Amino acid sequence: MSPEVLAAANATGLWVISIIIVFIVLLQSVLYAKLSFKVAGQINYPISKCREALKAGMITAIGPSIAVFIVMVGMMAVVGTPITWLRLSIIGAAPTELTAATVGAQAAGVEFGSPQYDMHALSVSFWTMAINGTGWLVLVALFTHKLEDIRQKLGGGNAKWLGFLSLAAALGCFGYLNINTIVGALRNMPKNPSAVGAIYATVSGMAAMGAVTKLTQTRPWLKEYSLGIAMLIGMLVAAAFA
Repeated sequence: MSPEVLAAANATGLWVISIIIVFIVLLQSVLYAKLSFKVAGQINYPISKCREALKAGMITAIGPSIAVFIVMVGMMAVVGTPITWLRLSIIGAAPTELTAATVGAQAAGVEFGSPQYDMHALSVSFWTMAINGTGWLVLVALFTHKLEDIRQKLGGGNAKWLGFLSLAAALGCFGYLNINTIVGALRNMPKNPSAVGAIYATVSGMAAMGAVTKLTQTRPWLKEYSLGIAMLIGMLVAAAFA
């Protein structure tokens, strides 16, 4: 990459735009937290439970943030710090953003981060990341308010059935992600032996989650840390043995 491309990727204008948008994201987070505490008071939900949930969320976010940071370093070297910071602040899916930037470069006819990666390729990468992230944002804006009505209709007003329905949806979602990760690793292992790390991470994280869940029966305070602990163990095992 030429110094001209790197200078454009880290231009002052991009920093200004990124700072404004990231500030809006932070403001939204604070407002959502305040609203949740306000509603909890209105429905007589214990504020102590809200504080526990907030703390658990902050702790659980540590694991995914480490993975995002690792990808962020690689993206910063090619598409610049401000856009990388911006994209991972509003979307947060580091592999998705890296893939979008790479696809954009390939659409421009060059390899991502190669000496041929010029201003045109940088622009295409920017646009690919932006367009790639609009689909679910538009979907959320248009249909989120309808999802609860759909869930109630499917559940028929039965509280137990609604609980099972929600549990089945969560198991299906996370099961699909895990199977997809394992199958992808098995396919890539012949060309890239280090892909086995994904399997180590998934299996060890699952085992760690089971062990921590068992421990919570005698140590209830561990519940809010269980997901974060499982994620960290999964990453450490993958890093050690992959």
